[in-house]
Amino acid sequence: MATTRRLADLAKEISSKNAGNYFLTFDIVFDDAATYERVKRSGAISREHVARLYGIPPDQITHVVHFDQGNAVKVTMRRPWVSGDVGESDVFGAQQYAPLLDVEIPWAE
Repeated sequence: MATTRRLADLAKEISSKNAGNYFLTFDIVFDDAATYERVKRSGAISREHVARLYGIPPDQITHVVHFDQGNAVKVTMRRPWVSGDVGESDVFGAQQYAPLLDVEIPWAE
């Protein structure tokens, strides 16, 4: 039977932070290689999917890097506002990971 699992239930850590004044970076880290590989193979963490989650064009996602040795994925995107600029609400970028929590990963037991 095919089901899904939330990324938040599979990852050891999901975080976001500044990558300079103009970019945000997201780190998704897994406890083990098997879980990481299943998420990687699912294609759920792609430029297009992350762009949809954040309501931005895919070209605003500058990198999606799968770091096999660390069982981790790093995603970098352009910030909608420069860090600390008028209208910007999270100067450190630390609260921007929330849309990733509910990403559904295909998961057959």
